[in-house]
Formats: sequence, structure tokens, C-alpha cells
Amino acid sequence: MSKKKWYTATGIVAAAILATIIGRQLTQSNPKESSEVITLRVAHTQSYAPYDFTNEKGESDGYEVQVLKAIDEKLEQYQFEYTGTSDEDLLVGIESGKYDLGTKGAWYTEERAKKFLIPDTAIGASIIGFTIRKDDANKFKSIDDFAGAGAKLVPISPQNAQYNVIQDYNTKKPDTPIELTAAESFTVADAYAWVLEGRYDGYFDIKLSYENAVLAEDGAYHQYADQLSYFPYRGIETYPLIHKNEQNEAFVKAYEKAIKELEEDGTLAELSEKYFGENVFDYVTK
Repeated sequence: MSKKKWYTATGIVAAAILATIIGRQLTQSNPKESSEVITLRVAHTQSYAPYDFTNEKGESDGYEVQVLKAIDEKLEQYQFEYTGTSDEDLLVGIESGKYDLGTKGAWYTEERAKKFLIPDTAIGASIIGFTIRKDDANKFKSIDDFAGAGAKLVPISPQNAQYNVIQDYNTKKPDTPIELTAAESFTVADAYAWVLEGRYDGYFDIKLSYENAVLAEDGAYHQYADQLSYFPYRGIETYPLIHKNEQNEAFVKAYEKAIKELEEDGTLAELSEKYFGENVFDYVTK
């Protein structure tokens, strides 16, 4: 072989090797172009229907779970593995990295934002309002009615996000604030009993909790159904809680794009109607 031909052959081989090396580097530097699928471990509460629960077939179900499944369908780079668990294990597990993300009908709080990644866009909403005596149903039809009458509210723990909701209202309505008392330890049964006794005029309550505890025939406090009434105030948005690491920061960006698409195409409203019987987002005010 002549030197000229040998140089040419060597150049072709070198070019091929260089192209291979460059190709590998480009693949490594652009993980989005990689075909590798990232598995995310998703935790959810097992008995907080209709938000998150394990159904009769042993499957992960509920409004928030179904939204995550819809997101999973949109994100080819990710696949979700679901685990039903307790509220405590979910929180501890996400913080420690046992789970990548979880849902539990969680509201945004500054304390949670320090521990977890929380997306900007909500996954759902929780309707909150007032449980009152049925005799006062015509008197109190809104929070403004309640505040304007100087009605007394069952104390709320300062650690509870509901406390912040009343604080926000009082900031906006300084002329007719609701008296906000820090809670001592008490049970839900105490709160309902205190309202019925007239010790307080209202209990700041989650609509779903009132429906399950009072209105449902098998509810723990169904005996009060003929004596209590409820009116909604507003929807408090709920969010998935996500373990803090670099991989999950990338997932949050993918989540934002997918959840907005589900909002625009009506999937969120459809799932809300299916699981709550109404569109919970209608109660959300910015």
C-alpha cells in the first residue's frame, strides 16, 4: 500500500472514531434526547377519598392520582410507580428521598416550601368554608355575613394553613375582621358540639370533611346532620410535594408544561366533576 493510500485510510478511521466520540458526548450533554426513561416513585394517601385512595381492586385512585396518571401519559421521559401509604410516611418519605413525589390534598405553606419542591401550578383545590347552626343558615350565607355580625369562630391552630386563610381575610377587611383565637387541643367532635351549644357560631371546615363526617349516613357525626349547615368560602389550591434534588427540578419543569395542557384541554375540570361532583377550581380566587 502506498503512503498516500495509507494516510487516506488512516484518516477515514480517525474521522470515524472522532465522530463516535463526539456523538457520545452530545448524547451525554443532552439528556432530553436520551431514550432512557426515568422512574419516579409516587406516594399517595390511602384513604383520603376522593383526592387519593386505594380502591377496591387495590389500585391507586383518586382525583390527584388520576391527574398524575394523565401527566405520566404526556411525559415520555418519565414513568410513575405508585405506593399508597400513611400521611406521616408520605411526608417523611418525600423529605428523605424514599419517594420522589407525593399527593395528599396538600396546601402550600412556607414550612413545606422549605422542605419540598412545590410547583407553581396547582394539581387541584380544597373547598373550605363554615359549618354553622342550621338555625343561622339564612343569617350567614357568606364570610362577609359572618364577619359583619361579629360571629365567633372556633379557635384554629397557628400551624394550620386555615389560620393563614382567616388572617388574609382580616388583612383585606380590616374594618370587620373575624376574631382569630389560637387553638388549644380539641377534637372535631368538640368543634361541632361547641357550635351547637352556642359557644361559637362557626367552625372553619373543609367541605369534603363536613360532607364525609356529617352529611354521609355512615359519617362519624351524622347525628348532627339536622342541626348543622355549611356554606363555602373559597378554594385553596393543592399541590404535589416533591423531593428536592436536581433530577426532580427538571421534572417540575416538565410537570408545569403538562398540567397546563391538562387545564387547557379540560381534563382537570372533567376529573374534578367525576371525583367531586363539581369543578373545584370554580371556587379558587387569585
